[in-house]
Amino acid sequence: MSSKNFSAIESGRIDKILATQLNVSRNQVEKLIKDGLVSVNGKTITKSSFKVDEGDEVVYEFKEAQKKEAVEVDFDVEILYEDESILVINKPAGLVVHPAPSVKEPTLVDWLIHKGISLSTISGEERHGIVHRIDKETTGALVIAKTNEAHEKLSLQLQDKSMGRYYLALIDYPLKEDAVVDKPIGRNPVNRLKMDVILHGKEAKTAFVKLAQNEQNVELIAAKLFTGRTHQIRVHLSSLGRHILGDTLYGFKSKRDKIMRVNLHAYLLYLTHPVTGQKMEFVAPLFEDMRFFLAENFDEGDIDEKISPDTLGDRFLGL
Repeated sequence: MSSKNFSAIESGRIDKILATQLNVSRNQVEKLIKDGLVSVNGKTITKSSFKVDEGDEVVYEFKEAQKKEAVEVDFDVEILYEDESILVINKPAGLVVHPAPSVKEPTLVDWLIHKGISLSTISGEERHGIVHRIDKETTGALVIAKTNEAHEKLSLQLQDKSMGRYYLALIDYPLKEDAVVDKPIGRNPVNRLKMDVILHGKEAKTAFVKLAQNEQNVELIAAKLFTGRTHQIRVHLSSLGRHILGDTLYGFKSKRDKIMRVNLHAYLLYLTHPVTGQKMEFVAPLFEDMRFFLAENFDEGDIDEKISPDTLGDRFLGL
């Protein structure tokens, strides 16, 4: 652990002054303060709102990042785009993004460590560039930040909705019409594995657009998230009495050996490059199971037209 110091050149909140001095986010500074690693004029600061006066002596300490022990990785992930700042992948089904006590198999984070992508923060935490997540069984586009600067800027884009994704899903019965579902989501009080629409849940809003349906009334839809709650698309569809093929957790009825996973795919990702400022879009090709189902049960030419990246976003205008 090493310490550094400086004299404040202006008055203001300690978190704002320190974030400016170190050129990092206030979140990282808050962690430093919470861990008792910041002092002003010899006194340890415990509140981010502490007022610093011009000329005050500020001392802060860095902790060494705790390296995660390497896990053997026996799989690879399709890379859609990579440069010095960002990595965009097409996540396969069955791959967990973050390690957890209940997760025994290698995760996407383990794969990133294997690739040498590891971001250390000033507060001693080791991040791995995960800006947003996808459920284990869901597939599709995911962006990973390769630098702390990229991570902070992409996180801001996620908050102000300038970054987002359009999802494709196969559902068991057609929607009546294009719709926006604005219902709060929280943990299901009976089944802790599930989320549910509950009165005092967190705000959640999803737009759904009808794309194509077959003779068996299976429908291909597109979805756009305005918020990022756990299982949001699945919960909001369930609230409409519709279920994604393979989503037995939320009520889809089928033999598991016929449909092996939740047929939900993050198809189109849009963002602004955190360094160049360029508007970018990435299309994650459908995996074989969804691609085969569409080929067997729908008109491929019609589907290709309906999911064209050039027009898919326009379908949500006015919703």
